[in-house]
Amino acid sequence: MSTIFTKIIEGEIPSYKLYEDDKTCVFLDLDQSERGHCLVVPKTEVDKLYDLPDDYYLAVMQTAKKMSEHLEKKLNTRILWKVIGVDVPHAHIHLLPFSEDWSKMHSHDPVELSPEEMSALRDQLKLD
Repeated sequence: MSTIFTKIIEGEIPSYKLYEDDKTCVFLDLDQSERGHCLVVPKTEVDKLYDLPDDYYLAVMQTAKKMSEHLEKKLNTRILWKVIGVDVPHAHIHLLPFSEDWSKMHSHDPVELSPEEMSALRDQLKLD
């Protein structure tokens, strides 16, 4: 059975994609912890990041770096990486714009954005 991330990558579930190449996909997290929170996901279904074949692991890291640099410029803030590994059984990295309020980074108070605001955010942050 495909994970929700595979369904997003294959276009079966709508998403707000920011970047895609042959091995990775980046899309906005629907549950925004900070405005601009996105996920870097390999295009192969592996549960744990460290179980990825080397070529996919390197591709995920390169995409995370490229996307972080891009987000930093667009949002004018540092980007944090978060690997949890238990919320969806598909390897991924959360890219989180830094909040000066550290307590917010450890809580789960989502940023509420409408579909229109998510679309505008995607348009702002998309990497071609």
